[in-house]
Amino acid sequence: EMISLKRERDNEEDDDDHEDGGRGRVGEDRRSRHCPYLDTINRSVLDFDFEKLCSISLSHINVYACLVCGKYFQGRGQKSHAYTHSVQFSHHVFLNLHTLKFYCLPDNYEIIDSSLEDITYVLKPTFTKQHIAALDKHGKLYRAYDGTTYLPGIVGLNNIKANDYANAVLQAFSNVPPLRNYFLEEENYMGIRRPPGDIMFLLVQRFGELMRKLWNPRNFKAHVSPHEMLQAVVLCSKKTFQITKQGDAVDFMTWFLNALHGALGGTKKKSSIITKVFQGSMRIFSKKLPHPDLLPEEKEALLLTEEYQEQMSESTFLFLTLDLPTAPLYKDEKEQLIIPQVPLFNILGKFNGNTEKEYKTYKENFLKRFQLTKLPPYLIFCIKRFTKNNFFVEKNPTIVNFPITNVDLSEYLTEEAQATEKNTSYDLVANIVHDGKPTEGSYRIHVLHHGTGKWYEMQDLQVIDILPQMITLSEAYIQIWKRQESSDTNNHRGV
Repeated sequence: EMISLKRERDNEEDDDDHEDGGRGRVGEDRRSRHCPYLDTINRSVLDFDFEKLCSISLSHINVYACLVCGKYFQGRGQKSHAYTHSVQFSHHVFLNLHTLKFYCLPDNYEIIDSSLEDITYVLKPTFTKQHIAALDKHGKLYRAYDGTTYLPGIVGLNNIKANDYANAVLQAFSNVPPLRNYFLEEENYMGIRRPPGDIMFLLVQRFGELMRKLWNPRNFKAHVSPHEMLQAVVLCSKKTFQITKQGDAVDFMTWFLNALHGALGGTKKKSSIITKVFQGSMRIFSKKLPHPDLLPEEKEALLLTEEYQEQMSESTFLFLTLDLPTAPLYKDEKEQLIIPQVPLFNILGKFNGNTEKEYKTYKENFLKRFQLTKLPPYLIFCIKRFTKNNFFVEKNPTIVNFPITNVDLSEYLTEEAQATEKNTSYDLVANIVHDGKPTEGSYRIHVLHHGTGKWYEMQDLQVIDILPQMITLSEAYIQIWKRQESSDTNNHRGV
């Protein structure tokens, strides 16, 4: 019993952390700057996208990466897993994944060498304000350590099993500059106070780490694994969203936006970066309908009562749901199904203040109409493709025809809002597509790279450039539109 406890302590404690020196401090080991094993480091096996767990004890405490084989081990003390690995395999260079210090084992001295900075940068990329400000100004290609060239931000995400629905949403948000910039700088959210035992802040930390990896100009490989981000999603959503089974991108996006807003200290009244970027508001006119089984004179009598008069309320939104007309299935001469098409402006008609839509609850029916009162800097549309019947989910394959730039939304605003909202034109920046059958199928995303004005299609690890006119031929499911700034109007590229 005592021996196993001692072993446990060796793994959890660093024998000499109180005395090992930094640069030139008292007690610096003279071997620190002359480690003979630096050329055994193998950068091509290093991967910091996975959970920081000891590969033997599965503990999170005091974990080191072996820089020769890439595996993670706990401890550094004499009977620790890292120490044992160094003796058994003659692998001598280790990095503490928490303190970012390098050590030589089994000799147990700190290594100080500036040639290792590229490794610490991949483990923990950092962005200065100047770097962030320049991200959307150019389209400079970078070369990863493995030789592939890539554009930061236009980087594939691994599909671990069935998480492409989440990957597409994470890529879309990575392409919204004010949201991305907020998360690239950890200082923006490090000071947020959370109640003790609150796990939701993990989402914020992991999303920040993922943004920094996706935009890292000095990566070792040109793709990123969202493994830690998705583990946080599984945990924080209490397994509503899984890595192992396909989920719905709109459901995931709705949960994720609200969860991030709450974890950042946002409430109904208190804003967060989420509401600053995506929140608009609308006016809802709602009137109750008499039960359809009543006699005509009973209905008429009810319509005169207070309860059946139109009520008006104001409501905020983080995205707008656009309904598709039910798809008639025509066949042409060759018995091929003809897929119907509908202009975007037709389905936006829901928000013109006149179009009435019936809503049924299990007890009551209402007629509602909607009108927008405030437009956000970035506007999300969700195109309702799926309807759940009692037994199965049906998918509407209608293609929505939309221009990629200059979508003017002024006619969907109330008169007062038309006077106050200066810019009402939007350009597309991200388009998530669902291909295939309703509950299976797969997701891909089109994104505009702001620096080059070029469009890219990403499906998990696959990244290809694409012509903008191809985007409108797909079964769009979620779109993100950017409000034009006054200076944008004369400056449209890539159209």
